[in-house]
Parts: sequence; structure tokens; C-alpha cells
Amino acid sequence: MIRRSILIANCLGLLSLASISSYGQTTNDEALRRKAQKIHEKALTIDTHGDVPTYMQSHTDFNIAEEHDAHETGSRIDFPRMKQGGLDAMFFAVYLGQGERSEKGYADAKEYALKLFDSIHQSVNDNPELAELATSPEDAYRIVKKEKRAVFIGIENGWPLGKDLSLLQTYYDLGARYITLAHSSNNDIADSSTDPDGPEHNGLSSFGEQVVAEMNKLGMMVDISHVSDSTFYDVIKLSKAPVIASHSSARALSDHPRNMTDDMIKALAKNGGVIQMNMLSGYLIKPAPNPERDAAMQALREKYGNRSSLTEEEQKQRAAEFSEIRHKYPQELATLEQVVDHIDHIVQLVGIDHVGIGADLDGGGGVEGMYDVSEMGNVTLELVKRGYSAKDIQKVWSGNLFRVMKNVEKVAMQLNEQAAENGTGSLSRSFD
Repeated sequence: MIRRSILIANCLGLLSLASISSYGQTTNDEALRRKAQKIHEKALTIDTHGDVPTYMQSHTDFNIAEEHDAHETGSRIDFPRMKQGGLDAMFFAVYLGQGERSEKGYADAKEYALKLFDSIHQSVNDNPELAELATSPEDAYRIVKKEKRAVFIGIENGWPLGKDLSLLQTYYDLGARYITLAHSSNNDIADSSTDPDGPEHNGLSSFGEQVVAEMNKLGMMVDISHVSDSTFYDVIKLSKAPVIASHSSARALSDHPRNMTDDMIKALAKNGGVIQMNMLSGYLIKPAPNPERDAAMQALREKYGNRSSLTEEEQKQRAAEFSEIRHKYPQELATLEQVVDHIDHIVQLVGIDHVGIGADLDGGGGVEGMYDVSEMGNVTLELVKRGYSAKDIQKVWSGNLFRVMKNVEKVAMQLNEQAAENGTGSLSRSFD
């Protein structure tokens, strides 16, 4: 049983006056809060997508061991707020926006990815009393038992692979346990769901097929968030292991190409995989037009281009200008209730075993009621309010994702054993 020394003062007990008003102040509500608090304390909680490494890269004075104000700084994640929100574990994202597909582009992408890996390792090494690196469910349970945060790593965008399959082993050895195959544009692996030029490969490329096969052999989860529908179906057909959507939502409730259709969700469930609920408002609601903000953001993108090619000083300047835009043109936010509507929809569609949480904090995620990581307990409260059992909530928080991780590892062992028996060779790695 997992216990926390500090409970969710900032989440379950922390509903602001506006929040309290919306939830009500009846005795029954207090009983629900106490129930939610107990469930949240006992569950091992994990968020499968946080972009704090990118934030750290552009804010070199940021200290992840100190508590920050999200509204003042824009930062949604640090170790103290993870503890306040009762969040035990998170996948820190090695994120790269798609850049030039050339030898130089691949080299730059690899260099920047390694820099992000270093920053993640450094954030853990500098704070051994607060966090440890995790690569398996067993690691997470061991770390959380010591009242520390468990830091997993995922790669968002396969661009830093270039065309070199051997880099899968390199990134695996550095701790990566999933790769999001593409991001907002097509790459050499697969088509993106949002490339303005449309499909290039009509799904996975031939290289992408090799990437999926090698990820299966290595024991690395294939992440289909951000990829096109045709890429998704290619992955489902090819992968011998369950796959994940590390931060996606349901298209039936919000018609955005980044979200998954009901048919895709059914296919994912049949595959044994899991869809982790995103909390980026643009994928959950259709915000009112904000042309000034759109123009300012487009100008920012054109001015600085891809982050992997920026100097440290340019990173800081870009972050400062982005912060100014954010304060001048605030975004309309979705609500936590709308996020859980997506959970309800998926549970009704395929059952409780195929849904989890991937909030995309520091990558644009954060909604009313779950604005930063300190408010993670409100997710449990909303699930309790809707009648979810403690067992079901534990599945949402980590049970489903950890089942997938274990199955992916099992498939890798089987594939490597088969390869050894057939004399076809296998990836060099050890299994615990």
C-alpha cells in the first residue's frame, strides 16, 4: 500500500472558492472528497506525458526541486507540486518539433535529443532525495515506496532516429520506454495527423515498419499519438505488442485529427493497448477565435524556427516572448469535467481497461480544475463523483499502462528467444 506524507491539500482539499461553488458544499460532497482522498493516496498515479524537459531547456534558471506558480511562470510541473498533487510518476518527454530531414537535420536532432536526456538525468541526479529514474513498473513501486517521484522517459517524435535503427538501442539504454512515431509534420517514419501538406507515405514508411518491428524486439512501447489514421492502422496491423496513445482524446466528442475515432479506440483495445487522456484545450473544445494570438504565435514560430537549432540565449529569448504572448492573449480553457467526459465515452465504448492519463502539461496541457500538476487529485475526485470504483480508478491511474508495459516486455523476450532459436540474431539487451 502506497502512502504519502503530504496529501492533496492543493487538490482534493484545495478546491478554490469558484471550484467549491461549482462542486457544491454539501455533507455528501465532503464524504466524496474523503473517499477520493483515500483512493488517491493508495493508487500509484502516473501521467504519461509531461514536457518539463523542454521548459527546463528554455528556462535555464528553472529549479525542478522548487515550487513554482503556474500562473506567474507558465510552469506546470515540478517535484514539490507533483507531491502536492499526489502524482507519483510521470513520463518526461524528449520532445522535438519536426525539423529538416537531412544529414545535418538528423545530426542536430540527435544532439538536441541527447541534451534533453541529459537534462532529465541531471534533474534526478541533482535531487536524489526527491526523485529517481524509472524504466519499469517495478521501479515505480520501489521508488514511490520511498516517497519519491518516479521519472520515466518517452521520446516525442521519431525524428532524432534519423534513418539509423541502432539509435533505438541508444535511446533505450538512456531510459526511453516509448517513442511517439511522429509529431505535427510527416517524418521518415510515418505520416502525421496534422501535416499541412497531407500524407506522404499513406501510413508507415518502409523504414517506419522496421522501426516498429525493432521497438517490439527491444521492449519499447510504440506511441501513436500525433500520427495519421492510416499510420495508426498500419501500426496496429504490424505491431506484435500492445501500443499506446500517450496523450490523445476521443474524436467523437471533439472532432480534431489529433484525437482517435471510435473505430480506432476499438482497434486499440483489441490490440490490448491504452489511450491516455490529453488535457490540451485545443483538442477538447473549439476555442473562440483569437486572431491576434494566432498571428503572434505564427510570427514567433517564423522568427525562431525549430528549437533544436537555437542557442541557449535564443531559447531564453523565445521563452520570454512566448510568455508575453500567453499573458497578453490568454487561451480559453476546457474543463476537467470535459476531460472526464472523454474517459466516460471510452469506458462505455471499450471498457475500463484501456484508458489512462497523459495531460501534456508544459506542452500546452492544463484545464480548469486541473491547471497544473498540483491539482491531479481533482481527477480522482471527479471520477469518484461519477461513480467509478477504487479498483477502476487505480486502473486509470497506472494499472492499464503498467499492464501494457509488462506485455511489451514479454513480447520482446519472446521475439528475442525466437530469433536466437532461429539463428537470426536478436537485439543485444538483458531482461530482468
